[in-house]
Amino acid sequence: MIAYVILENNSRKNKEFLRKSENMGGVTKEYKMNDKILIVEDDKGIVKHLTELLIEEGYAVEAVGTKQEALLKAETGGFSLVLIDLTLPDGNGYTVCTVFRQQKIPVIFLTAADDEASVVTGFQLGAEDYVTKPFRAGELLCRIRLALHREKKDSFLLRLLDVEIDILKGTVKKKGEELFLTALEYRLLLVFAGHPKEVLTRERLLNEIWDAAGEYVNDNTLTVYIKRLREKLEKDPTKPQLIQTVRGIGYRAGEADEITK
Repeated sequence: MIAYVILENNSRKNKEFLRKSENMGGVTKEYKMNDKILIVEDDKGIVKHLTELLIEEGYAVEAVGTKQEALLKAETGGFSLVLIDLTLPDGNGYTVCTVFRQQKIPVIFLTAADDEASVVTGFQLGAEDYVTKPFRAGELLCRIRLALHREKKDSFLLRLLDVEIDILKGTVKKKGEELFLTALEYRLLLVFAGHPKEVLTRERLLNEIWDAAGEYVNDNTLTVYIKRLREKLEKDPTKPQLIQTVRGIGYRAGEADEITK
């Protein structure tokens, strides 16, 4: 397996990035395509090779190069972890860290800033880890796996775009703000969250919420509850992203690559 080792040079930004090695230090490849990682880094060389590394390990990856782009990504949601460079063209990464931590998404700083004040500030803002450049690929991957494991161990969560469902607590949050759902609305949302990527027929949805309600639920009732969920969860209910209509068949929860379970 190819490992990637980051090389530091004397400039503020790392221009030389990779050295190939045949040994990954015993790290095993794990496929976690349900885990999407956002890279916030303005150095295109670093982004390119870090993306290759993460995809090879089975992660879905998106990347942006500025603070503003990262904040826009926070609005769409769906990320399992964020890797942030501290120094960005339009500001520092602390603001980005704060926004994602408000959504309970783990953050790891990847930066050349190794002074104590920067490290302490990062941890005070809730970062899971702080890794300075240069760093070893195997070590970084282990830190990512540990951060994801800690987050999933804390609570049993399902995520659909920017909506987070804690099925142990029975709570639903959108961008960190708790929402109130009725029992049937909650049950319907769980059905979608439990079947990501699947097209669910109206008949199947009716059977699911009928069982939960203990009473007859007709086709019109399902339409009403879909409408209510969209009004509570969607940014624009007239252009739904969370619960999409599949004409002539039923519904689907988001896009396949936007769902993290």
